[in-house]
Amino acid sequence: MPSSPHSSAQPLPPIAWADPQREAAFTQWLGELAPAHGIDTASVRSASADASFRRYFRVDTANGPRIVMDAPPAQEDCRPFVHVAGLLRSAGLNAPEVIAWDEARGFMLLSDLGDRTYLSVLDDSNAKALYGDAIGALVRLQGIAAQGQVPAYDRPLLTREVQLFPDWYIARHINTQLSTDEETRLAQCVELILQNNLAQPAVLVHRDFHSRNLMVSGEPGTAANPGVLDFQDAVWGPITYDLASLLRDAYVELEEEVQIDFAVRYWERARKAGLPVPEDFGHFWRDFEWMGLQRHLKVLGIFARLSHRDGKDAYLKDLPLVWKYAHHVATRYNGLGPLAHLLERLAGTARVEGFY
Repeated sequence: MPSSPHSSAQPLPPIAWADPQREAAFTQWLGELAPAHGIDTASVRSASADASFRRYFRVDTANGPRIVMDAPPAQEDCRPFVHVAGLLRSAGLNAPEVIAWDEARGFMLLSDLGDRTYLSVLDDSNAKALYGDAIGALVRLQGIAAQGQVPAYDRPLLTREVQLFPDWYIARHINTQLSTDEETRLAQCVELILQNNLAQPAVLVHRDFHSRNLMVSGEPGTAANPGVLDFQDAVWGPITYDLASLLRDAYVELEEEVQIDFAVRYWERARKAGLPVPEDFGHFWRDFEWMGLQRHLKVLGIFARLSHRDGKDAYLKDLPLVWKYAHHVATRYNGLGPLAHLLERLAGTARVEGFY
């Protein structure tokens, strides 16, 4: 059922420190924590790579493995992570517990949700159970009354995200200059997309609720599963956003009939939970597709930026699936035809220039 050709675990690089002073500060901090938490300071090893400046290490303690976050304060503000972790845990979700935090230096000791991502284990035998758990967790997450406690997913933020598509995917990755007519037509399509997004009911949005950030932390069907990570950018916004992230994942392709089946299961559970989903599933599905389109245009830009600005080329292999999602929706709805044609032209240019 799921197709994830890039799901095999990649070996993690050895820990390297570009700044000897930060390495010394980390060593000192961990050593100071060691007696109280039974930390084996010699056991520190890489735990995961990240698309940001955050790094995660795993360390052995008297109470089992723990995660250490290295988040340089100049690049990463950990306060939203701590705040949202508290919100999620208060709702019974399996988010990391913040055990110790050096806010000034950007080091954090966290509970360990394991090393088995959904992406690494998904197959036909477990997909129904794992996605069922994820949908249950999403419904609980969206029931958190967090309006005013997290930023609003408003027009300026949605617009800045979509602007990554022309700035980084078109101009930098494809190396293409749009004509004045293409710019106008793209702007008109973006306006239609944003009008739909902003008209949707609002809930707490994780913003990256997908297979790389969901952990198999317990047996399917138990409260421990899934473990939820990478929630620090949570916002208050459109109710379909996280479901689109989950079912139209950049790293796992589900057949559309499977997407619809899971979407119906979510919609039914959300209605029972009193979440503000439309009464008509067809209306909900249309909103889901338009919200996914906003996300996929953004992700095309983000993956291009990760490569060209940050030297993280591994994300380029995922561009074709994201393009496929965006093109699929753009060809399906009135008013989005110019976007579909633009995506087709860009794909042709990309193939000629060797990007795919």
